[in-house]
Amino acid sequence: MDDRPVDDPVPGALVKRHRLSTRLWHWSNALLLYTLFTSGLGIFNAHPRLYWGHYGANFDTAWLELERFPGWLTLPTSYSLAMSRHWHLAAAPLFAFGLLAYMVWSLANRHFPRDLAFRAAEVRPGPVWQDIKDHARLRFPTGAAALRYNVLQKASYNGVLFLLLPVLILTGLTMSPGMNAAWPWLVDLFGGRQSARSIHFIAAWGLVVFVLVHLLMVLLAGPYNEVRSMITGRYRLPRERGA
Repeated sequence: MDDRPVDDPVPGALVKRHRLSTRLWHWSNALLLYTLFTSGLGIFNAHPRLYWGHYGANFDTAWLELERFPGWLTLPTSYSLAMSRHWHLAAAPLFAFGLLAYMVWSLANRHFPRDLAFRAAEVRPGPVWQDIKDHARLRFPTGAAALRYNVLQKASYNGVLFLLLPVLILTGLTMSPGMNAAWPWLVDLFGGRQSARSIHFIAAWGLVVFVLVHLLMVLLAGPYNEVRSMITGRYRLPRERGA
């Protein structure tokens, strides 16, 4: 293990990359998001049509109408609205309070301002275009640069943390009759319960796209090193190209 400071790492050295709080949140989210997504599809199967506005039923015009999702994509695998709701409502509070705890802890340990905040030099057109080209060419950062999020990673993580996940939670709450009574402004915010259901569905699939791209990047960047860093926190710095 390399003991030198992380701001002066040697390419090829094994260094600390992810804090324990980040790793715990990552893996608990993997389980909870799987449970929420598959049980959510099970709930969707009860009425696989989506509407905008306050109301929607069989005789209303749907903007999206699908066949029921197959059993291998749902929880449970056989159609059961009651069990799908049970799993969904059991996992949702754990996920929401986990997100809240992670955000509070990340503010306390300065993870957000240190790792996710954009720097002025990063958001200029030149560096952004260079980052896009590097991703397209699969030229991943090496050396100390591999320890920092690039501008595309920051944009995607910030988009998920501060937009996609809050929208998922709030639209989920909007579909609850109890929350409609407690917080009626939620229904107005999303333009009706059916609109909230539609946005919830779109945001859920947006999160699926993020996860698939994330997994693809892990495979392309070197799955052993990437997965080890998310389990143990230790990451071997990629050597400079041509070294």
